[in-house]
Amino acid sequence: MAILVSKYHNESCEKFHRHNPNETFKNSLPTLRNQTRPPSNNAFIRKCFVTFFNNPIRLIHWKMRYYSEQEWWRYINKPLQSGNNSTKIKAMSKIFLSLVLILSTILTGACSKAPQQPNELQYSDAPPDSAIRIYRIAISPLYNPSKLTKTYQPLIDYLNARLPDIRIELEASRDFKSYEHKYLVREPDFLLLNPWQTLQAMKTGYHVIAMAGDATDFKGLFIVRKDSNIKTPADLKGQIVSYPSSTALAAAIMPQYYLHTHGINVNTDIKNNYVGSHDSAIMNVYLQQSAAGGTYPPPWRLFQKEFPNEASQLKIIWETPPLINTSVMVRDDIPAALRDRVKRILLNMNSTPDGKALLVKMDKGLFYPADDASYHKVQEYIDRFEREVRPVGHQ
Repeated sequence: MAILVSKYHNESCEKFHRHNPNETFKNSLPTLRNQTRPPSNNAFIRKCFVTFFNNPIRLIHWKMRYYSEQEWWRYINKPLQSGNNSTKIKAMSKIFLSLVLILSTILTGACSKAPQQPNELQYSDAPPDSAIRIYRIAISPLYNPSKLTKTYQPLIDYLNARLPDIRIELEASRDFKSYEHKYLVREPDFLLLNPWQTLQAMKTGYHVIAMAGDATDFKGLFIVRKDSNIKTPADLKGQIVSYPSSTALAAAIMPQYYLHTHGINVNTDIKNNYVGSHDSAIMNVYLQQSAAGGTYPPPWRLFQKEFPNEASQLKIIWETPPLINTSVMVRDDIPAALRDRVKRILLNMNSTPDGKALLVKMDKGLFYPADDASYHKVQEYIDRFEREVRPVGHQ
């Protein structure tokens, strides 16, 4: 029996090593096998463990043998060799108490957080987090993701404070192309995007619920260095012009149409460089990587605040006529009640003190009533631009 139990014990140890490749334990295994113990006592101990406990206890027993060189083991093992049954029982009691202490330590570490009593009631003004539905709003990449989050997170917090039964999360994108892919596959629940993107999102089932900002603030700007020799559009021939994206309406499409109406063939007379963001388009001008850059008022104002030294060496040389500002859209499967609540909160922001302060801080102006029909004029503008200048799309 002792031989069989010892064989089972060694196999258990080997299984433990295969699943727990700890070098200390692994290196100690041969030592354990070579230790000599009185066979009857070892068999007696192992039989008790195998009879009364399961695998975890066998593992603890094995670890106890690992520390067999210690005094406490010899103190316990000595009575086991005496041959007196009452003494053996006392020794086994000490071993059992040691195991209880070890197990209690393990269980305390694994269960450090006491389970909540099932009959304990909790009360709250809001539903638990697991019951709150999360909605995402994706915002057109006016800035890099970090700056976009810093600019628009206060608006998200404002909405969430007034919508306690749901939570809205902001979603930023690294560039225009990745952003536009999101609404083409209908991922976000809400959108804040430029007028051309608004037309594209309508095709995939989004609808306008508001316009963000004054319409007069949505116009193209040309930025040049103050020490530049550029005076008229004709001076840009053979030069590089930087833009955030080929689909940026105010910062690329409208400026290119302006050049077109002033005698410049934007496909052959200049080199168009699409650099991914408004900051990059402006910074390319500052670094003299391009002769002029396209942007629109909000990013230019923010650039002046964040980079006053660089902005002091730049100026606006031309601007385009305004069109219509960015839209707020909602996907067509969002509950109508939620859609109306979000719309009402946005349109009434100017009627609350904290809403007014937030609008000033964001530098976006007010939110105005708008619907899909409000953006029909954009489609007319794009149709004319594509006939006379170039197709609108990523280049």
